[in-house]
Amino acid sequence: MRYYIVAGEASGDLHASNLIKAIRQIDPAAAFRGCGGDLMRDAGAELLLHYKDMAFMGFWEVFVNLKTVLGNIKRCKTDIMAWGPDVLVLVDYPGFNLRIAEFAKQRGLKTVYYISPQIWAWKKGRIKQIKRDVDEMMVILPFEKAFYAKNGMDVHYVGHPLLDAVSRDLPERPEVRDFRKDNGLDDREIIALLPGSRRQEVNALLPQMLTMAEIFPQYQFVVSTVSWLPKELYNRHLQGHNVRTVCGNTYALVANAKAAIVASGTATLETAMIGTPQVVCYAGSEISYLIAKHLISGINYISLPNLIMDAPVVTELIQHDYNRERLEKELRLITEDAENVAAMKAQYKELYTKLGSGSASMNAAEVVMAAAKR
Repeated sequence: MRYYIVAGEASGDLHASNLIKAIRQIDPAAAFRGCGGDLMRDAGAELLLHYKDMAFMGFWEVFVNLKTVLGNIKRCKTDIMAWGPDVLVLVDYPGFNLRIAEFAKQRGLKTVYYISPQIWAWKKGRIKQIKRDVDEMMVILPFEKAFYAKNGMDVHYVGHPLLDAVSRDLPERPEVRDFRKDNGLDDREIIALLPGSRRQEVNALLPQMLTMAEIFPQYQFVVSTVSWLPKELYNRHLQGHNVRTVCGNTYALVANAKAAIVASGTATLETAMIGTPQVVCYAGSEISYLIAKHLISGINYISLPNLIMDAPVVTELIQHDYNRERLEKELRLITEDAENVAAMKAQYKELYTKLGSGSASMNAAEVVMAAAKR
């Protein structure tokens, strides 16, 4: 069977790579092509586009890069038809992937969507497009199946794929045990800084994160960097700060950290599953923020731990609240307030249980393969 997979962000690349591995267990001769990242490539997929050239965060950022976005969509459509897959698998990334789904439907291609767009938060009207263009929808959050059912669509709840990536034996792994020695760190406790995987996120969030190193000299601050962004981007912000960086070993960093400051996104759930206290941050262009604030309705949170638990498990510092004073206050609460830390970790355990028993990638693989055979 031939599987064309489109993932436009780091988290999608991770989940798509695990999906590829699961499919290969059942179909060793499977062929994979699409858009994604290094993890998909390492799992055996040929890449048309790397997501580093696809990911733009925010309405304004997408608008100013619209020519590039539309060009990527056109290239993807052409490549899909030339390659002739048995099934098309779209992973999250709705602004791009729903356009591909419409195109595929018009040409009679079978389409499976893995990881639903957050239509329960905004753009609820998209469900009409999903019902029209998507053959099978797979959701990963417990409440999403009921949301779709309420809107007349039967979907597959496969569990959360991070349960396949963040295993309970993480603390015993060599890369975690030897993390300090392998990275030349001293004996001080670590504060992990996770500014995101996109250039816009790093520019918006990292400078404020770095100011905490001056206020908390008793800790060593370590920035999690990504290989697809240039080192110069980080170095420009790191000048004048006694802060270390670690590339491509985020789980080990977070597992060794006393606390973490984390960009809103999948990393907030990964940090919660690892069990490290965190404060969540989001900042973007003022135009994008105002548009999003106007469009989002019916939800009280932006971070995955809070959304899944429907409770303020972690503090969210959004846009204007993301400032030096608030960040210092919240960092003290997750490093010095033992009662607050204990309460957060207790909610983390409840969250872990709520996500299910794992095997999401294999569950998703079975749905994808069934669609490919029909």
